[in-house]
Amino acid sequence: MRKSFLAACVLAMAFTLAMTNASAQDDFYKGKTVRIIVGAAAGGGYDTYSRIIARHMGKHIAGNPTFVVDNMPGAGFLISANYMYKVAKPDGLTIGHFIGGLFLQQLLGKAGVEFDGTKFGFIGVPTQDNYVVGISKKTGITSMDQWLSTKTVVKLGGVGAGSATDDIPKVLKETIGLPVQLVSGYTGTSTVRLAYNSGEVQGVCNSWESLRATWPNELQSGDLTVVLNTTSKALADLPNLPLSINYAKTDESRKLIQALVHSVGPAARPYVLPPGTPKNRITTLQKAFVDTIQDPELLAEAKKAKLDINPLDGAELERHVREVYQLDKKLIPRAKEILK
Repeated sequence: MRKSFLAACVLAMAFTLAMTNASAQDDFYKGKTVRIIVGAAAGGGYDTYSRIIARHMGKHIAGNPTFVVDNMPGAGFLISANYMYKVAKPDGLTIGHFIGGLFLQQLLGKAGVEFDGTKFGFIGVPTQDNYVVGISKKTGITSMDQWLSTKTVVKLGGVGAGSATDDIPKVLKETIGLPVQLVSGYTGTSTVRLAYNSGEVQGVCNSWESLRATWPNELQSGDLTVVLNTTSKALADLPNLPLSINYAKTDESRKLIQALVHSVGPAARPYVLPPGTPKNRITTLQKAFVDTIQDPELLAEAKKAKLDINPLDGAELERHVREVYQLDKKLIPRAKEILK
């Protein structure tokens, strides 16, 4: 009888504690504003995804906080990543969104990296990117084979080291002889697009998902020709696009493409929290993110904006990020040389 009484007391205490924690979460987010810090200029893919998420995520959190997007462009997303690690308060009110390629840049010792990517809190990604290379029809190039055979140098616009706009062309230049000249330092793919339309650059390496959403006029008019798929498999929308790895002539080249190019997509668009964010708030935001990405209203808006939704939750994102740090040590010197 005494044991039954004690067990009942324990259950009652656990229930009371759970209700208290839930109430605390309700009280914490009620009337609050959550900032999403986007490391690129407005108008690009990272910004567009974040603004759609911001319009819907608050209703999936007890207390219905307001979500706003703040753009913090510079140094190829590095300023925002460092801010999230060193400056942002770990209180569950600041979410960072920067390029996942910076995790690899940390491993390779990129100057200016002031974070340890394994210590962020991981919320998830809205889509897994599939990177392609598109070039202007003004170049006269209509296929990858023609490009490689003529060795015509094409200027590609880039955001900075750690971004797929830069890193993938650098790797392909060294592994398959892609004839490119990288013009880097733009504040986002939206400003790369402006440079492209003004004739300052002649193409871009960007995710197919972002190109469809933010470069529709260039694609529909035929002005931008997509000539290369840098992922490991054919894309449903572009099934006949050649794969970059098929142009590799050596075993080292194939391994470098697999390690430095194929690994980019799953963790390319991470949403993270500062180190030290309380576990219960990480869990709250992880669940809210999953619910938001499945929200019919968000999905309808994303479809209208031609944004692909192919998410990873926080646990899956963390697993992919940790895999980046397991790069074969034998490849690191060559990777540093290519991506310097």
